[in-house]
Amino acid sequence: MGTAFQSGSFALNYRPLLRALLASAVMAAAAVVAGCDTDGAGLPSGRALAPLSDKMLAEIEAKNMSKESPILVRLFKEESELEVWKQDNSGRFELLKTYPICRWSGELGPKVKLGDRQAPEGFYTISPGQMNPNSNYYLAINTGFPNAYDRANGRTGEFLMIHGDCSSAGCYAMTDEQIAEIYALARESFFGGQKSFQIQAYPFRMTPLNMAKHRDSPNMAFWKMIKEGYDHFEVTHQEPKVDVCDKHYVFNAAAPNGPASALHFSPAAKCPAYELPQEIAGPVKERQQREEAQVAQLISRGTPTVPVRTGTDGGMNPVFLAAVQFHGGTQFPIQSSSSLPGTIPANIRPPGAPAAPETTGSTMSLASSESRPVPAPRASAAAQPSSGNLFSGLFSSNGEGAKGNDSQSGGGMLDKMSRLVGLGGSDQGGDAAAKSKPAAKPTQTASAATARPKPAAGAAAAQPEVKSANAAAPAPAKPPASSAPQTPTDTQQEAVNTANLLRGAQATVPAGSFD
Repeated sequence: MGTAFQSGSFALNYRPLLRALLASAVMAAAAVVAGCDTDGAGLPSGRALAPLSDKMLAEIEAKNMSKESPILVRLFKEESELEVWKQDNSGRFELLKTYPICRWSGELGPKVKLGDRQAPEGFYTISPGQMNPNSNYYLAINTGFPNAYDRANGRTGEFLMIHGDCSSAGCYAMTDEQIAEIYALARESFFGGQKSFQIQAYPFRMTPLNMAKHRDSPNMAFWKMIKEGYDHFEVTHQEPKVDVCDKHYVFNAAAPNGPASALHFSPAAKCPAYELPQEIAGPVKERQQREEAQVAQLISRGTPTVPVRTGTDGGMNPVFLAAVQFHGGTQFPIQSSSSLPGTIPANIRPPGAPAAPETTGSTMSLASSESRPVPAPRASAAAQPSSGNLFSGLFSSNGEGAKGNDSQSGGGMLDKMSRLVGLGGSDQGGDAAAKSKPAAKPTQTASAATARPKPAAGAAAAQPEVKSANAAAPAPAKPPASSAPQTPTDTQQEAVNTANLLRGAQATVPAGSFD
């Protein structure tokens, strides 16, 4: 009896079933990956599907939000804090929770070049394909650096993540407990239909006092530019629309005489004629004029400036730093407690003065980001399942470290199921480079300090209207010579890399693709 189904009706009626099948398939595939890894590098299954706690669900309900409503993330280096904002029932984004950041590296300022240990600053779009359930650092969310702005300004780097393990060389590192909850909040928003969410990364909270204190920084032109987006969000509590033209960010641009879709932006080309919607332009201008007057007043009062470079390697939220100091270091793990939001792993190095570089035996810095590419895995039946494997074709063909773009392969079953329920799959392009960590987590030793070469500084930023060129690259920070290193020797790293079977096991590993 030929019954016809409308696709929208099917997605509505069968979304719970397909969601359950999707979750079950990912869980089963994770178990297969762990079971096939004969070298012991497999990751425990299920962490990417851990449910939100009853406490978090109660907090969401108390703030008139739904579990699957859209999210937005803001990062602040100087305060070492990560904020998760969530859309409430009125359609506005409101602050759900603030997480202390366990570790970030480098100095204040944007990332300029590969190896400068800088955590990125700017606006980044996160799609499901950038969610890595098989990260060597518990769980990871790829920021997508470099984005269109970064590329237009010649900035380089890769594998810049928000991840667990409290260890960073260019990433924003949380504890495993924290990243599990952040990952789950993002996962639920995707299940709810959010196509992507925005990450806004700032050097500090963009208050008049902070702008006055940092007025001597060569990065100030860049910071004033991204403050435009900060102000738009503060005024509207809506995710700002971000474009790039003439090598600078543009926020909430609208066509003067037509729909915004009529505008065409090219990152390096001249900006088209655009305007701000009056409901945004008026309040934003009023806020900016008020804060500029406050900055001028603070400067006239003699508000002291802060050093452009601190000589330390990044930061750690005071709650974690106090725990490390109380325990006399992290020779052993510091367990999560009522006052400590997560476990600090053993031998994690807190921020400190850089050490003199070694002349020989140098390896890459902490392997939590920008690690050396992993060699292709050796042939193995475990890593290359036969065509008859139950899970063959379940995921899209992209493997560990590959871009999450399955436009050539057509995607796997899970991608198709995701599209059916309205998630749009893991297709992405350009800025959404869903690369996962390429190197297995090294065994920590106490042999010698790790050397890190000092990158050359880039050009200072300049901003006519909202234009910006490359900001100066801060000097890389180096660990104290007496501290325990965070990476193995070259020989040890090669052995670990060879043993890492995740990269290249394309048929069974959903690395680089949440779907």
